[in-house]
Amino acid sequence: MDHWGRTPSVTYKRWRNPDQREDNFVGQSDEVQGTDNEICTIASAVDTGIRKSASRSGVQKPQDTFTVQDALEAIGYGKFQWKICLITGLSWIGDAMEMMILSILAPELHCDWRLPSYKVALITSVVFIGTGLGSPVWGNMSDMYGRRVGLIMCMCWTLFYGLLSAFAPVYGWLLFLRGLVGFGIGGAPQAVTMYSEFLPAKARGISIMLIAGFWAIGAVFEVLLALWIMPTLGWRWLLGLSTIPMVLFLCCSFWLPESPRFDVLAGKREKALATLTYIAKDNGKALPKGKLTAFKQSNRGRIKELFSPQYLKTTLLLWFIWFSHAFSYYGIVLLTTELFQAGDSCGSTQGAKIEPSCSLECKFLTSADYKDLLWTTLAEFPGLLVILFLVDRIGRKKSMTLCFFMFSLCILPLYACIGRVALTIFIFIARAFISGGYQVAFVYTPEVFPTENRALAMGTCSAMARIGALITPFVAQVLLRKSVYLTLSIYCCCCLLAGIAALILPIETLGRSLQESNTDQEAGHTNATTIQSNGSTNS
Repeated sequence: MDHWGRTPSVTYKRWRNPDQREDNFVGQSDEVQGTDNEICTIASAVDTGIRKSASRSGVQKPQDTFTVQDALEAIGYGKFQWKICLITGLSWIGDAMEMMILSILAPELHCDWRLPSYKVALITSVVFIGTGLGSPVWGNMSDMYGRRVGLIMCMCWTLFYGLLSAFAPVYGWLLFLRGLVGFGIGGAPQAVTMYSEFLPAKARGISIMLIAGFWAIGAVFEVLLALWIMPTLGWRWLLGLSTIPMVLFLCCSFWLPESPRFDVLAGKREKALATLTYIAKDNGKALPKGKLTAFKQSNRGRIKELFSPQYLKTTLLLWFIWFSHAFSYYGIVLLTTELFQAGDSCGSTQGAKIEPSCSLECKFLTSADYKDLLWTTLAEFPGLLVILFLVDRIGRKKSMTLCFFMFSLCILPLYACIGRVALTIFIFIARAFISGGYQVAFVYTPEVFPTENRALAMGTCSAMARIGALITPFVAQVLLRKSVYLTLSIYCCCCLLAGIAALILPIETLGRSLQESNTDQEAGHTNATTIQSNGSTNS
């Protein structure tokens, strides 16, 4: 990552009126949008010729200006980005622990409170109901009032109700409080939104994948914490201690700056410039010469923009992709404990030991179960390593497609009579790929939507993911007891369809700069056509 810190060669656009953007925008559908690299190459070549001609004719040289993207490219990746990665990563660890605890909590409450299987599944589902409701709310708040405000508020909410749920006296209170925890967790994806807006284009893919590594750390830490806490102190202590990363995040949040991209769109140019100056100083680099251009956008966070012609197909496909990622990811997490508890024999994959009559049978997770759960959780890391290698080589779309198809392929052996070791290996590989693909979605979504509705887009996509996560307990924990074959077939088919959906996404965002507004997305095709036309006329 050292090469990210070097000052790249950046071509800065010049405008005669520094407060007015150069581009005149005409709407284009998402199928015909070009990448920024294509646009800038054409524009810079022509712009050079224009400036040389103007210089010979004695025309006054226009004033230099630069955008937030220009500044971030000049500053590069350095000390500042590492710090914000660690801080936002703490919120990601907290999110992962609150999610991972669901697969550990279910068998404990099943025994402690003698709950039937549908009530156990409902504890998991109510968290995702809350998350699905909270995600667009926190996304809209982040687009309206700032990424920093949205992220800090959702972490405070989650911490408060997470601690309260450890003291829940009865099943009803636990259900209510965990639902409120889920509502707070819905804002956690804004950590990725915020982090992505501080990154230069060439570092974005790998950097967001690295912050996704904090999710893997959180999942592993939760299993280790459970292995230590559950045999002696019980599930209430586990719920309480799982909030520690959120406490650490809130202690460090005073340093967290607001996104300069948001400040520019909110009309706070001086505040954005101060943040960029601080980043440049922290990284030991200099800002570009000239004046920071600002484009104030008052209509931020409008959901109807996600259904405009240039985004409609992308939005609908991404919603299904996010749904499938969460449905399959949490499905394999819950299936892990269910299949491990079923035993080592062929019945674990043919339903011989998983019958509806066993719904009240009490069986705590053993030390062996926790160790196997830990091994499958460690699959998050090789999954990330594979995707880190692929995401900037074959692109975002093909990476997601590959992960979905590999997950389906690893599900197929579970139909056969396999022992516990083979079961662990195939679940390990399946989880590695589905977790890696999930993180690619976190890279792709902020890149394809502009700043003015990026947080809302992340929020709605996250809400769709939570719907998938809400449904999956009834498949992995309830339907599994009736038919293992049907359960596995649902996950396999869902991922095959999602892989096709990822492949037909209209836009590949590899090497693409983050856009500030819808009009930025539309500008590329128009400017490129105009410049090519002018070039042909001049020749």
